[in-house]
Amino acid sequence: MWLKIFILIILNLQVTSHAADSIFYTDKDRDQDQIRQIPQGYIDPSINDPCQLKIYDKPLSLIEVAEAALCQNPNTREVYANAKVQAAQVGVARSLFFPSITDTVAITENDRRTPASQNNFMNKQNRIVASYLLYDFGGRDANLENANQLLKAASATQDAMVQRVLLNAVNAFYQVHANKAIFRASIESERLYAESFKAAEAKYITGIATPADKLQAQTSFANATLTKLKNDGVLKIAYGNLAVVMGISPGTNIEIIDNQQNVIPELVDQDIQALIEQARLQRPDLIATESELKASLAKIDAVKADAKPKVKIDASNQFDSDTIFGGNINFSQIGVSVTIPFFEGYKPSYLIRSAEATAELKASKRDQLKLQVSLDVWTAYQNLKTANESITASKILLDSAEESSRVALGRYKEGVGNIIDTLNAQNALASAKQQKIQSILNWNIARTTLAQSIGVLDNAMIQKLPEAKRN
Repeated sequence: MWLKIFILIILNLQVTSHAADSIFYTDKDRDQDQIRQIPQGYIDPSINDPCQLKIYDKPLSLIEVAEAALCQNPNTREVYANAKVQAAQVGVARSLFFPSITDTVAITENDRRTPASQNNFMNKQNRIVASYLLYDFGGRDANLENANQLLKAASATQDAMVQRVLLNAVNAFYQVHANKAIFRASIESERLYAESFKAAEAKYITGIATPADKLQAQTSFANATLTKLKNDGVLKIAYGNLAVVMGISPGTNIEIIDNQQNVIPELVDQDIQALIEQARLQRPDLIATESELKASLAKIDAVKADAKPKVKIDASNQFDSDTIFGGNINFSQIGVSVTIPFFEGYKPSYLIRSAEATAELKASKRDQLKLQVSLDVWTAYQNLKTANESITASKILLDSAEESSRVALGRYKEGVGNIIDTLNAQNALASAKQQKIQSILNWNIARTTLAQSIGVLDNAMIQKLPEAKRN
């Protein structure tokens, strides 16, 4: 009978241990509020559920593309999971400040048979042991500090990845815009070359133009058609890349809103050194390396404390019931113990050296990243200045090329120009259109790259862009 009771107890404990919340563990995490799937500041707070399932049945704005990327891109989910892992490690380090209590219950039933008799007896035992670490030369505090700093590093790494995903989403968005504009320009160039070919063919039929004129115009027209087909393929690839950044299949049918082609460049006159100093304070990846360095310094203290004595207090109570002798024994004890590690083959020394070397390594990586951050800001700033100037220059070039192409084609149709000048003018026009499109793309990318290099690429920054307006 008692064996059946014992089995029922074990089964009950197994069921309880698999419950959502029990005396063995809890789902309530006091550090969980410190981390979110999408950190604050990167999602529009006016939207109740920005990560709800999306239906891409209308042209998407930049802010909608950014939200989809943050919610669905596997990279953001990965860093979120890493942050949750480290938050749990903080709880593990904090558990050392609590006492540990174990309860051992044992029930034994024995049958003793001899030719003359049969004896059945049972022994029941319950032992409760409580233990608490009184003093360990700061080891617990160092371990908790290490875990807290690693949690800060994980949170900062999450911010860095979120900004990187945002940058990729913005770049992919504007790359689609640029490829759409290039494709449309190639259609227009094909039309112009077709018009030149028709004019050369008409002149050839009437005997005014040579076969060479017709062939040259036909070659340029065919080349323009091939360029258009190639640009169509590049556009489809750009759409596929945008879809992947958004965390969806490249084959998903998506469309984006048109952007402003006649942009007015912003005046770039900020103090570059001030921007570099701002980046050193706000770049999340640099914050992460600083926290990792502090964690490694705390690890040194923890390793040193492990090599020192530990003082614990232990208390226990044991109850035994024996049916053979019919007696019960209730035994309690309490005491203080000191554990002194005298010699472990110099293991603590090497652990301390390893921890110190790790701290040196983290410091070197921090200093290296500081230099890289400065270079990132410097490069992005110069690219933005160049992009601003290029937009103005490309507009002048395009206006001149359009007028030159119009005049050259008109002269050829009137019979006072030649086909070479006409085709050269149209080729220059196609090149000027592409340069203007590229300069606008570079400008859009440079703006967001500078913000990311400083560490301020967030929802507020993206909301300022004209294409960010939600439909």
